Parts: sequence; C-alpha cells; structure tokens
Amino acid sequence: MRFCTRAANPLSMAQTYEQDTNKSLLLKLIEEGFNKGVLSVVDEVVSPESREHQRGNRDGRDGTKEVISTLRTWFPDFQMRAEDVVVVGDMVWARFKATGTNLGAVMHMPPTGKKMSIDVIDIVRFKDGRIVEHWGVPDQLGMMLQLGIIGNR
Repeated sequence: MRFCTRAANPLSMAQTYEQDTNKSLLLKLIEEGFNKGVLSVVDEVVSPESREHQRGNRDGRDGTKEVISTLRTWFPDFQMRAEDVVVVGDMVWARFKATGTNLGAVMHMPPTGKKMSIDVIDIVRFKDGRIVEHWGVPDQLGMMLQLGIIGNR
C-alpha cells in the first residue's frame, strides 16, 4: 500500500499529525466497520451530520451503517484492502480493492455464489477528527458483470 501526504506549503507538526490521524481513522473505519462488520466504529469516526455524495446512500451515521450492513449481507466475507492513500489538507483520497462472495440477494436478484473483485475510490473530508463528507465511486458495473446479474450469464 502506498501513502502520500502533500501540501503546497510546508506542514507544521500539528498539520502532519492531523493528516496522519485522518488517514488512520479512514483505515480504521474500513478495517473494523467494512471488513469486520463492527458498526460501533461508525459512531467514533463519522460525524452525525456527515454528508454522503455517493448515489443511493443516506447521510449521517445511520447511512454509513446501512451501507456496511448491506454489503456484508450481500457478501458475508466482504473485504476492502487499501491500494493507495493520499492526504491533502483535510481530505483523504483512497483507492481500495473490494472482494467478496455473493451469498445474499443483490438488488432483489438471488445470490449467485460468485466471487467479485472491484476497485473503489473513496474521498473523505474530515473536521474535528470525524468524517463530515464522503464521495464514493465503486465499480458497480464490474460487480454486476462478475456476478452475472447483467451481461452474459
């Protein structure tokens, strides 16, 4: 996994610490929340007033918990692995590899038992040590093709 911290001006130690903390908090949410299904980590990392910019997802902590629960229902072995993480100011950009075996109904389609592996881009903005905004771009088309939900079955 590659990490990069950049800024136009030299960073103070406090700024560097804050950026390292933000990166660690995002990775903690992924590891504990998404990879292990521990929903309580959302209360620690996500602001109650967080704004969600990913199509179909709800704002706030409940929205994040809903996404985690849904993914882990569709893919009980769901895992995300950080490939690249870049921190600039109060923003963290990350590229993840998401994998899982489809054992739950996806969008009212019966489970396929097939494995999927897709790229996910996440951008988060932090304020006061909490995620306040999230933009997510998962390769949903790739997932549906791999599962045989669309395309050649």
